[in-house]
Amino acid sequence: MKRRIQDFEGSDTWRVFRIMSEFVQGFEELQDVWPAVSIFGSARLQADSPYYSQAALAGRMLSERGFNVITGGGPGLMEAANHGAQLAGRGLSIGLNIELPNEQAPNQHLDISLHFRYFFARKVMFLKYAVGYVILPGGFGTLDELFECLTLQQTEKLTMIPIVLVGKQHYSGLFDWVRNELLATNMIEEEDLNLLHLVDDPAEAVEIIDRHFTATYGDCARAPAGAGEQRRNHNRPSGSHANHNRRS
Repeated sequence: MKRRIQDFEGSDTWRVFRIMSEFVQGFEELQDVWPAVSIFGSARLQADSPYYSQAALAGRMLSERGFNVITGGGPGLMEAANHGAQLAGRGLSIGLNIELPNEQAPNQHLDISLHFRYFFARKVMFLKYAVGYVILPGGFGTLDELFECLTLQQTEKLTMIPIVLVGKQHYSGLFDWVRNELLATNMIEEEDLNLLHLVDDPAEAVEIIDRHFTATYGDCARAPAGAGEQRRNHNRPSGSHANHNRRS
């Protein structure tokens, strides 16, 4: 009997319930975080990288303007962006951590921290509440998230919002390849390139997103001043450890 139960728990039928639980928990935890901006970037770049300070600046400036900041919740550029958002104190700092073969621990600068086993459930949370995407330099994971955003906007599955690549030196080769290969062979349309913005200054990225949001929604929907700090005070236990990490 025990063997049969273990077999059932490992089956696709049983796995459906875990998948469902990740969606339910994500929707419950994040239902009030719009408007947010999702920031993607490498987990491997540390404080000695110039992109680290750019990530922190992007997180801080977005938070100052009333946007909640969502990252993958891990180290590197994700941690920098979350730290910047917390320093500003207006928007919430949110991390969507993923279970990996080499465990990725949540960084210490999160007001809301969720844990996912499934990439596709996590991607929904990145996209559902965002009014803009900031794509800092990164590897395969960052590129996967970039092209997910592009595909869903190109196919009109998502509202058209800014996708801003930060780092011309890093991304110009990719941008040229898209133009010279995909566009030149009619695999995409000229207008598809309008989905992308390529900048060097994170302040410019923030300005692009802010301008689009204001033109679309006005200023009334932004996070109120001090919202992030209020959430941290609410979550902070009486002891010395303040961890709002929730595992699904």
